[in-house]
Amino acid sequence: MDGAQSAEEAAGAGATEVVYVRSDRARQYRLTLRRDGVAVATIPRRGSEREARLFVSRHLRWLERARARLRAQPLSVAEWRPGTVVHWRGAEVPIEVRPGAARPEVALGADVFRVPRLEGDLRPALQIRMAHRARIELPARAWELAAGTDTPITNVVVRNQRARWGSCSARGVISLNWRLIQAPDAVRDYLIYHELMHRREMNHSGRFWRHVEEVCPGWRAAERWLRGHAGLLGG
Repeated sequence: MDGAQSAEEAAGAGATEVVYVRSDRARQYRLTLRRDGVAVATIPRRGSEREARLFVSRHLRWLERARARLRAQPLSVAEWRPGTVVHWRGAEVPIEVRPGAARPEVALGADVFRVPRLEGDLRPALQIRMAHRARIELPARAWELAAGTDTPITNVVVRNQRARWGSCSARGVISLNWRLIQAPDAVRDYLIYHELMHRREMNHSGRFWRHVEEVCPGWRAAERWLRGHAGLLGG
């Protein structure tokens, strides 16, 4: 970067690569990179786009590294058909047709899903069913871990989030990305613990990470797994 270029000019130079969104729930500026490569800068209620651009300019190196990691990740196959290998519950499993079923069914490991048809791309139908399964299992696990760590929460919701694995509101609502059901159990639990610990520290300070370490000593391995496999989950 040219030393004579101001921080604001540097942020403006990358404006076409960053989407700025305002959130009444956000307490601070935040920069995230979606799995489709779009960077999102979140502006808190009392913030301004000018300050958000300055915030982005101070984190351009992080953004470059994040984009490099994203480009290096293997990507999920565009179309899912019988025989396609997909990530499910932390393992690579083929989509297998269930013969003899009254209606079209496929299996992912030990899980069986009914689909409208076996021809064409199975991905949309299977992802709907994966998300439905996640909306049953992820909240149950979150409540279990919250009880085990004596962490008060008010609700758990599962969403189709594009940029984040999860979030925690000031009111104690935990939001989780349905794609966590595709990850290994240890990674799923780490992301839940991560959001639960925001009930103690609504930031990513050293104290926050010490709380995470206490409840999830293997969090670093889970982070490494996510960096290497995020592109294979969902889509």
